[in-house]
Amino acid sequence: MTAVYLFLGGLLVVAIALGAKTFLNLHRRRKLLVAPPDPAWEKILKKRFPTFFDLPEDIRHRLTGIMQVFIHEKRFEACGGLREVTEEMRVLIAVQACLLLVGIEKHGFFPRLRSILIYPDAYRDRRRRTFDIQTENNDVRLGESWNSGSVVLAWRSVVDGAKGEDDGINVVFHEFAHQLDQLDHAADGAPPLSNRGDYQAWARIFHREYEALVEAAQNPASDPLFDTYGAENPAEFFAVATESFFEMPREVKEEHPELYEQLSIYYGIDPTVWKG
Repeated sequence: MTAVYLFLGGLLVVAIALGAKTFLNLHRRRKLLVAPPDPAWEKILKKRFPTFFDLPEDIRHRLTGIMQVFIHEKRFEACGGLREVTEEMRVLIAVQACLLLVGIEKHGFFPRLRSILIYPDAYRDRRRRTFDIQTENNDVRLGESWNSGSVVLAWRSVVDGAKGEDDGINVVFHEFAHQLDQLDHAADGAPPLSNRGDYQAWARIFHREYEALVEAAQNPASDPLFDTYGAENPAEFFAVATESFFEMPREVKEEHPELYEQLSIYYGIDPTVWKG
C-alpha cells in the first residue's frame, strides 16, 4: 500500500511540474508576443527582407511577436562548415517562416519543430530526410523538412528567396509549409483543417490542381505558373503552391482562383493586399 501511495504521489508531483511548466511557457509567450522587437531587426529586414515593410501595420505587429517566440523556442544550429549562426540568420529565417503563421488562429508556433539546421550553401544528401527541394544533381539539397522535428536550410537559398523577386521560389516558405502539413502526422498535402466540409473542398480543388500540374510537367510545351517540382507528390504541391501564394499572389488568384481561395482561407490572409 505504501508503494502505491508513493507511486501516486510521484505522478502528482510530475503532473504539478508539467502544469507549472506549461503555465510558465504560456506566460513567457504572452510577454514575447507583445514585447517590442530588437531595434537591430529593422536594419536586417531592410537589407534582407524588404517585403516586411510592405505589410499592413497590424500584420507587422503580429509577425514580430510570433518571431520573438519562434527565435526564443527553436534551436538554430550551424552545419557544413558554417562557423556560427548570426542574429541576421535567425531573423531572416524567422520572418519568412512566421509569415505563414500570422493569419492562422491556432498554429502552436510549429509545435513539432525543435531545430533549424543551417548550411552555408547547397549540401549533400545523407539519405535520412523526408522532403527536399532538389537541384539538378539529385544528391544536392537546398532545403528539407524532417518529420523528426528539424528543418534544414541552405543559407544562400534563404537569402535569395527573401529578396522579393516574385519568382515563386522561396526555400523557407516551402520547408515550413511542409512543417504545417506534418502537424497531423501525415505528409499528404492537407494540413489540419477545421471540419469535414473544409477537407472535402480542399481535397476536391487540390486534387484537380495537382493533377493539372502533373500533366503540365509531362508536356515540354507547357508553361505552368507553379514550379513543376510540385508534381512530385501532393505534399510537394502544397509546399510549391504556398511559395507562389506568398510570392506572386495576384498571378495565382487570376490563374487558379479556387486554389487561391483555399490557401487564403487556410492561411487567414490575402497577400494581394501588400503585393502589387
